[in-house]
Amino acid sequence: MSTANPAAPLYQQVKDHILDRIARGALGEGDAVPSENELTRDLGVSRMTANRALRELTAEGLLRRVQGIGTFVATAKPQSELLEIRNIAQEIAGRGHQHSAIVHQLRRERADEAAARALGLRKNAAVFHSIIVHCENGTPVQVEDRHVNPAFAPSYLKQGFTKTTPYEYLTALGPLDAAEHVIEAVLPDPQLQRLLQIRSNEPCLVLTRRTWSNGIVVSRARLTHPGSRYRLAGRQDYVTVPTPRR
Repeated sequence: MSTANPAAPLYQQVKDHILDRIARGALGEGDAVPSENELTRDLGVSRMTANRALRELTAEGLLRRVQGIGTFVATAKPQSELLEIRNIAQEIAGRGHQHSAIVHQLRRERADEAAARALGLRKNAAVFHSIIVHCENGTPVQVEDRHVNPAFAPSYLKQGFTKTTPYEYLTALGPLDAAEHVIEAVLPDPQLQRLLQIRSNEPCLVLTRRTWSNGIVVSRARLTHPGSRYRLAGRQDYVTVPTPRR
């Protein structure tokens, strides 16, 4: 197995091997990736090691696994930069409407692999998890599914979040250093259908946002909006520097 870092754990070497083939064009979007058995045979690693490498690359969105068929190079989704994301309560108030929130979950739990990776924590570390439906004039317009780092907000679970939003509370604790946004379109699962009171064929806009403060990840929020009730927009003003006359 050829790898740039032979000191890396074997599963990471397998990941690097697959990523190198993708980078060189040997594997393109939609191409089948070698199976666990093929990786075990060709690279001389255990099946558990091959399984972990494929599982992690899938969780990172680089591969797509189809049950009973195989694993494929994922199709890259286009990304758009967002100029500004405003607090949902402020957005609604700015339209002259009434904001309300329904708290469906607010608890401490063990981080699964995805939440741990997003927050920069160990798997099974303690995290805070909230699920809140934000309404505009009584109509659900956003499901906020948020994991919070307890090291940044130890009193998070003591907040009611009917008078203030998690965004308002967390930004009040300290200045944010950075934010990362990913936007995608999805069809709602049964839970989202129930929380948003929509049909199964209603397209949804999902914004996944991670924020940092003082060098640590504050939270990862997955914000889901019914396509027929919400849109994201932004504006950027540019300063034109006059060209010197000659």
